[in-house]
Amino acid sequence: MSCGYDRALHTAVRTLREAVTTIACLALVTSSAARATEAPAPSPDKLERITAFFNNEVATGTIPGAAILIQQHGKPVYLKTFGYRDVTTKSPMRPDTMFALHSMTKPITNTGAMMLVDEGRLSPQDPLSKYIPAFADVKVGIEPDGGNDLGKLELVPPIRPVTIEDLMRHTSGITYEYIGADWIQKLYRAGHLFDGKFDNKEFVARLAKLPLSRQPGTMWRYGHSTDVLGRVIEIVTGKTLYQFEKERIFDPMKMNDTRYVLDAETERTRLAEPLPSDTILIAGENDRRVHPEWESGGGGLVSTILDYARFAQMLLNGGELDGKRYLSPAAFKTMTTDHIGPGSGVGRDYWYFPGDGFGYGYGIAVRTDPGIAKPPPPGSIGELKWDSGSGTYFGVDPKLDMIYIMLEQTQNERQRITPAFRKLVYEAFSPD
Repeated sequence: MSCGYDRALHTAVRTLREAVTTIACLALVTSSAARATEAPAPSPDKLERITAFFNNEVATGTIPGAAILIQQHGKPVYLKTFGYRDVTTKSPMRPDTMFALHSMTKPITNTGAMMLVDEGRLSPQDPLSKYIPAFADVKVGIEPDGGNDLGKLELVPPIRPVTIEDLMRHTSGITYEYIGADWIQKLYRAGHLFDGKFDNKEFVARLAKLPLSRQPGTMWRYGHSTDVLGRVIEIVTGKTLYQFEKERIFDPMKMNDTRYVLDAETERTRLAEPLPSDTILIAGENDRRVHPEWESGGGGLVSTILDYARFAQMLLNGGELDGKRYLSPAAFKTMTTDHIGPGSGVGRDYWYFPGDGFGYGYGIAVRTDPGIAKPPPPGSIGELKWDSGSGTYFGVDPKLDMIYIMLEQTQNERQRITPAFRKLVYEAFSPD
């Protein structure tokens, strides 16, 4: 009797969940149809301003080349390539050119993690030490008097454990070796994170020996959190990060040119290269390329503009692509909701990269308000975006039913080019 009741109850709950999911999916379809009829189309003349801008960038030698895509209602309205993928060989830029995504890897890793949340195999509230016990003993560094005398550094217990959510929203206290006060940068450099050969397991083991730069949950601090999240995915699934992403994301989405390692010489010749003068990016790229065994969930993927458009379109569709659902409506909403805004207890400092008017979800920035700049930066409330240190950038705008992607390889010019590109995109959709 009890067993039969339990089965009946389970069936009823499952039926209710399926009904709720169906209703939510229908709402997404209806919303998408409404966007398709209401959103303005871009002006062809204004789109040509994008062409003129990147033609000039290539002609003046500030960048080797770029690939640009704007897609509305699921169809490209602008797709062009500029310049060279390699200025030394004069190989022309093409739509199948492969780019090192660097931090545009992060939204993909977080999508994979949210798929596991959907399946009940992972929870944002789980302590990190549940999966990686070494983090149970991690300490928090308290900045010494006088700033950077490591002999005066105090190590204290965390006020609470680091959670999976902390990894997803960059509030773990884990940083990058070039971000934060001098004392934490010194400790990260002394940790020899990139010495010799290492995979995700070894890299995270090295990170676990270092103190946190902040108390968990108190500060948005960019860093290796997503690399640790990639290792958690490996532990939960029993697969390498690439094996999991290939099986669950890349193959189903037909992202056939997205991976961590380029195997064949023909693939390597398709890779976009920075200018020889872009020494910081070249050094970063060398670190990535000489460690093929390291599948960095925070910055290791290589992809093409057409592949990444598939992923971005899935986000625009609310977690669905070509009739296949990758994230439930609930998981998608959680991932793309601001988790560090008022009431969260999370502070922001100089290194707050989402920028003016943006909050942060899980692995992606979300526009929450116009911001304090006058005039406010272009874009729509609810817009999603992320970029990288190599100059790659993408945005997802539900209001315009539009995605836009810029792939280039430049660290020197990215801070100037990225806002100019955003401005040109939104001007193309402006009636003025």
